[in-house]
Amino acid sequence: MQKLTLKREPDLTLKRQAFAYQFEAVNAVKNLEYAAIFHEQGLGKTKVAIDLIVHWLSYRHLDTALIVVKKGLLDNWQTELAFHSQLAPRVLTNNRNENFYVFNSPARVMLAHYEAVKAEKERMRLFLRTRNVGVILDESTKIKNPDSALTRTFLELGPFFTKRVIMSGTPVSNRPHDIWAQIKFLDNGASLGVDFGEFKRSVNLSNDMAGAETRQQTLELQLQRIFHSISGFAVRETKASAEISLPEKVVHSVGTEWEPRQLEMYRQVRESLRAIVFQDGQLMADESDVVLKRLLRLVQVTSNPRLIDSSYHVEPGKLETLLELVASIVRNGGKCIVWTSFVDNVEWLGKILRWHNPQLVHGMLSTMEQTLAIRTFRNEPSAKVFIATPGSAKEGLTLTVANHAIFYDRLFSLDDYLQAQDRIHRISQNRVCHVHNLIMCDSIDEWIEALLHSKRIAAQLAQGDIDRETYQREMSYEFGGILRAILDA
Repeated sequence: MQKLTLKREPDLTLKRQAFAYQFEAVNAVKNLEYAAIFHEQGLGKTKVAIDLIVHWLSYRHLDTALIVVKKGLLDNWQTELAFHSQLAPRVLTNNRNENFYVFNSPARVMLAHYEAVKAEKERMRLFLRTRNVGVILDESTKIKNPDSALTRTFLELGPFFTKRVIMSGTPVSNRPHDIWAQIKFLDNGASLGVDFGEFKRSVNLSNDMAGAETRQQTLELQLQRIFHSISGFAVRETKASAEISLPEKVVHSVGTEWEPRQLEMYRQVRESLRAIVFQDGQLMADESDVVLKRLLRLVQVTSNPRLIDSSYHVEPGKLETLLELVASIVRNGGKCIVWTSFVDNVEWLGKILRWHNPQLVHGMLSTMEQTLAIRTFRNEPSAKVFIATPGSAKEGLTLTVANHAIFYDRLFSLDDYLQAQDRIHRISQNRVCHVHNLIMCDSIDEWIEALLHSKRIAAQLAQGDIDRETYQREMSYEFGGILRAILDA
């Protein structure tokens, strides 16, 4: 390939002015070879990225800027580019024939999803040898697993990009070691080391840390060092530090009671787990695939026993509370989002809440169906309820027509939880936001509540959101003991 030129350069004027903190982020990273933009979700990282690209192109730092996004966010990015700028990207897809023309065009801006880049790795490598290309990885936790083929692709391609930027509101998406591969893509291990196993061991938030003061202190120091190590090229703003005018977010823990048969099923599943979860009297690490798969059964029974037993036809304990919450929200003129981790629950709840014209989004629906549901919820007054799985709708969406988010159930991912709730708590929201967590009393829900809290505090220290004193005051290592108590009940 040879360098191609444009007969007419694109119009690089911006349509909208950035907020002060967005402008500061662009200024902080615009001349760096690599950078991380870790602004909290809802603060408009897309705008920062677009302004950064315009700067790069205006000063001829690059021939082409490549934006890599999750597949479901391609349309959203094209909309945002058109809203904030005059830029019209060429798009890399799964169609290799069409991609040939994209690679051989003189495009100044290209847009691709992660899997398309992986599929085109060799052609991308050749492309990067012929042009100065800058890349922005949106939702960069997509490459958090260094053992995945996708992550290995990006780590191999990384050095060939003239400029590299990663963006995520939750870089520590679930566990502290999630940040390692993202940073290695930028600096090839200069900040956090080249040995993932060693880094993972140094920041391991394990089940058995309660009472182990020396291990706790070591973990605190290692977490604190993460942000110090990357602070020279990472920018982070939270909703508090950015001083934007956002309404308060109030989190409610809503206790629910068991339906009798549901409780009986739960006890049966719990009994079958003990021999697996406890080995030689010791609680296995909660990140073990074996353990998580078994614990998932408890979550399913707590949520809706139909998920594991089709003969169950009684109303589960959480349902009455959910219906009361939704009715109260709608009665007061509001809309709400109901989050559940299970596709079958989305369809089931959609039928139960049919009087509220519910809009459903989950991974079994086509992109067109999901887009229509989102558009209807935003624009149709009669569509009062949006029911979705976090995996299909937790990122890139602004759903501020609602100010209530109800978590009918939750799994073990901090990223899923934080990203999903912040679909309503973001720029353009002008009402107090309410997050309702439905928690079945004396169940696995209580462990999940404690685990997510501990993960969040650890993430905040690693991301530089809090200092060590605040961490020590708010952190709890008791989640392992809570799990033991729940399984021994």
